[in-house]
Order: sequence, then structure tokens, then C-alpha cells
Amino acid sequence: MKTDGMRNEFTAAGTSVAEFSRALYARGWMPGTSGNLSVRLPSDDGRTALITASGRDKGSLTAADMVTVHATTGELLTAGKLKASAETAIHAAVYRVTAARAVIHVHAPYATVMASRTGESAGTAVLPLERFELLKGLGLDDPSGTELPVFRNWPDVRTIADEAAAYLSAHPDAPPGLLIADHGITTWGGNLAQARNRLECLEAICGLIVLGARHGGTDPKENVTR
Repeated sequence: MKTDGMRNEFTAAGTSVAEFSRALYARGWMPGTSGNLSVRLPSDDGRTALITASGRDKGSLTAADMVTVHATTGELLTAGKLKASAETAIHAAVYRVTAARAVIHVHAPYATVMASRTGESAGTAVLPLERFELLKGLGLDDPSGTELPVFRNWPDVRTIADEAAAYLSAHPDAPPGLLIADHGITTWGGNLAQARNRLECLEAICGLIVLGARHGGTDPKENVTR
């Protein structure tokens, strides 16, 4: 049974998630009912996470539109009419192998273009990112360059999650973000504000790459490592 303190914590966390969701929706990054956000709750050492419910308009969410799951497995913890987001397994994979406390998945346009251009049909690719000043916003040990993983958009989201967990475990220096081919971008951080800031940096970098190729720069496909 939830105590008053737990209810207050859930309501505060859910309200924060809803506010961030509405802001990202307003930017056109969560069209329709797409996208999802989650946060780990501090009261039980982060074992519990709140994630946006599936099929809800992300521009009008409230604290009541959240689902409680086990942070590192994605297991539903509270029965009810709401279903957890389809990408819950990816959030859980990130929580399982990183120190993240918040995860954001959206369909930001430039990142989604890059995910479509660089994704592999049968495996994981990496998109090298070098020299951009915005890389300093990702919290990297070496902000001069990094490789952003691009995962295949498998029909079963759990397969994407397993591949992401394996990659992040094997590459502890990976950036706090990933792309899914023809799908979108996922970022994470110590809280929702940091995850959003990193999302903004990666979306801006993808935009610069796309615009640079359009105006005579190198085609992004030429830089992809497989």
C-alpha cells in the first residue's frame, strides 16, 4: 500500500514528466502519441520508474498518465487500465547499464533523418561526431569526438533493448544517446533537464550535418562506420 509520502513522490515525479512531455510536444518532437519519457524514483534507490503511458497525446499529459515499472526490467508494477510505453524495454536497458535517472525518446526531425540515413538493415552502425562545440554538452570525457550508435528498428522492441544494453556495456565511453533506424532518438541523464539538454545538443548536431550535406558538405552516409 502506498503511503502519503509515496503518493506525493509519484505525483511530483509524474507532474514533472508531464511538463517536460508537453514542452517537447510543443516543439514538434512528439507528434501524435509518439515518444516517451521516464524517471527513476529516489525513495527506493531507483528501483522504481515512472514512464508515460502508451497511446496518450503527449501534449496533454498529467501525472495521472504515468505507469509504474521496475526500472531495470520494465516489469509492470501497478495493474490498471494504462499500458506502459512500447519502448519501456529500451528505458530499462539504459537504466540497467548506465547511471541514468531519466530517459527521453522522441522523433526530433534531424535526428530521425540521420537515423534513417545511417541505420543498417542487419546490424548496428555508429555515426562519428567530431569537432562540434555542442559535443561539450554531452558530458563526455573527451568532447572532441564520439560515436553515436544507430540500432536496427527490429519489430520486437526487446531486441533493440538487448542490443542497446550489450553495446552500452561494451562501450562505457559511449555518448548518452542512441538512434534507432527510421524511428528516432533516445537520450538520458541524471534528471529530465539534463536528458533534454543532451537531446537538444544531439538534435542540433544532426541538423548541422544534414544542412551541411545539403549545401555541399560530406554526405552523412560517407562517415558511417559499420
